[in-house]
Amino acid sequence: MQVVAELAGQLRKAHEGGAWHGPSLFEALAETSAREAGARPLRGAHSVWEIVLHIAAWDDLCVRRLEGHPADVPEEGDWPPVAETTQEAWERALAKVNGAQERLLRAVAALPDSRLQEKVVGKDYSVGFMLFGVLQHNVYHTGQIALLRKAQT
Repeated sequence: MQVVAELAGQLRKAHEGGAWHGPSLFEALAETSAREAGARPLRGAHSVWEIVLHIAAWDDLCVRRLEGHPADVPEEGDWPPVAETTQEAWERALAKVNGAQERLLRAVAALPDSRLQEKVVGKDYSVGFMLFGVLQHNVYHTGQIALLRKAQT
């Protein structure tokens, strides 16, 4: 499980901290209020809040695929809507992305390295390709969040 262990470690660093590339998702979101998360400092761009829900949705989709479910898009959609913009709703969104990341990490940690070469159900790519992709996806969106936060200051 050497490759899986490294992948799980990189996923955790990208979420919690200690990543080579810069701030983790958790670090980029530190001290973000509901008002800041819902702001649109760049016209035509998603809000921090929308990106957080998007990351959570795709992390959960990857877990469903690892469990053998054929899934093309997340159950709540590619870009789940922000229904409510209170501080409590923002805290639920943060809990949602943290929970999705934990489920993903548990699912990845349980994999033998041999599963990385298996095809994802209903897809023409491997489990390993998908998991490295979700890592890249989350890092990409974390960078967007960091820029959106800078644009607000």
